[in-house]
Amino acid sequence: MDLSRGLTFKEEKLKKFGRIKMWIILPIGVFLLGCATIRDVRILDREIDKLHSELSVFRNENKSFENKFYSELSALRKENNSLENKISVLSDENQKLKTEFLFRLESVQSEVRILSTGIEEYKDYLKRPSKEIGRVKEDVEVRLRILEERRKNLEEKNKAQEEKIREMEDRLKGAEGKIKQTELERSSPTKEVPSEPKGVSAGMGDLYKDAYETLQKGDLEGARRKFEAFLKQYPNTELSGNAQFWIGETYYQKKDFEKAILEYEKAIAKYPETGKIPAALFKQALAFLELGDKTNARNLFRRVIERFPHSDQAEMAKKKLETMK
Repeated sequence: MDLSRGLTFKEEKLKKFGRIKMWIILPIGVFLLGCATIRDVRILDREIDKLHSELSVFRNENKSFENKFYSELSALRKENNSLENKISVLSDENQKLKTEFLFRLESVQSEVRILSTGIEEYKDYLKRPSKEIGRVKEDVEVRLRILEERRKNLEEKNKAQEEKIREMEDRLKGAEGKIKQTELERSSPTKEVPSEPKGVSAGMGDLYKDAYETLQKGDLEGARRKFEAFLKQYPNTELSGNAQFWIGETYYQKKDFEKAILEYEKAIAKYPETGKIPAALFKQALAFLELGDKTNARNLFRRVIERFPHSDQAEMAKKKLETMK
């Protein structure tokens, strides 16, 4: 549109220039004819100068127009190149899309062929004789019956195993009870079988035996009360030293080691002739060891070895001293 305007403007200038030329030629003709005056010559000069000025302006405008024209032409060429590049890119993308479409189409066609083959195979399977299908069903039913029989056999075996396990658990509980009883009996350094020494009355023996059996059952508080009651009733008998020792033992088993030491000391001090002296000294040493007093523990172990070298407690004291080195 700008280009057409420029051409129209140029045509108008050319027409104007033609008219100017005509005006130049006419005065010259008049001058040549000898009719021109000095004034006319001056007017003619001014007209010529004016024409030169307009011609210069026209040339400048024409040059500006040409520059503008070539500038727009260059811009159009650049835009054309850009469009060509875009067209090339779009063409490449179109080619890629076309290739991808063809690949997918081929993949779909392949899947369709596979499905068609599967359908044909399924049709062939449906055309098989019904006898073969019946045979397969019978085979499956036979296998199911076999599996059911195996399941029942396994359930019966499991029941038998559960009964055996229950029997073993009952035996184990009984064994645990026996073990606990044995551990209780072994907790004392010497196992005492209550008997009636010479000079011991039946009532005194029964009272002592009842207290000892209570201790064996693990009733420490009950046993202590019964032994204390025994000592109140029979403070100076052959069984009194034993009763005092067992009072100390109830505290030891309860882990009240300080009271145990004091009760053992009573047995040693009040009943020096009792057969529980080695045991009382040994248990005192163990109680001191539990309290962290190794010095007194060593002294008491040595005392047991020196005073009662042939006793069971002396052998145990030697072993304890070896472990304490």
